[in-house]
Amino acid sequence: MHGSPHTVRDVMTRAAVAVGRDAPFKDVVALMDEWKVSALPVLEGEGRVIGVVSEADLLPKEEFRDSDPDRFTQRDRLADLAKAGGLTAEELMSTPAVTVHADATLAEAARIMARRGVKRLPVVDGVGMLEGVVSRADLLKVFLREDEELAEEVCREVVDRLFPISADHIRVEVSEGVVTLTGWIDSPALAPVAERLAGAVEGVVGVRCHLSPVSVRSDPL
Repeated sequence: MHGSPHTVRDVMTRAAVAVGRDAPFKDVVALMDEWKVSALPVLEGEGRVIGVVSEADLLPKEEFRDSDPDRFTQRDRLADLAKAGGLTAEELMSTPAVTVHADATLAEAARIMARRGVKRLPVVDGVGMLEGVVSRADLLKVFLREDEELAEEVCREVVDRLFPISADHIRVEVSEGVVTLTGWIDSPALAPVAERLAGAVEGVVGVRCHLSPVSVRSDPL
């Protein structure tokens, strides 16, 4: 995994487990248990995603098993009550599916998950055909990058680009994903820019910026 920004294609699971619209309730539960996933894409035809069935879609069947909902619950949770009686993936799924394209950045995928409150996203092509699945755990894979790899990218993509003349006077160190920038620069206005760009390198946990203008230099670096 080299260079930023990484895309969903870099981290997604291509051999995605999915179900057809007629899959019975128990088959959906069994697949989730077997593959240790919290949601499954629902497909029709040659593989077009028409919905997603998740643990949250299945739980109403248990929640309302031994209760007689009052009229307020019936009004406020009409969709959940309908799912409590669902027998197939089509009757249980949430539709339309919240999906993402393979060329989306990891940040874009993370924002979709956060805003829509989902843990996994089907990855689809331009016509909605399933290409894979990306999970929260997949998005965290960038934090497994080695410190040495992060340091090389920060040097190449941040220091060399922002400070082509004074790059030799800047030291980049990375420990446990935390980048430390130390050295002397001609333009102090570029220090916060360097800090922001270093923080944008995927896999970086944090940045400590100790770049100082040449005018305050007292000892050789």
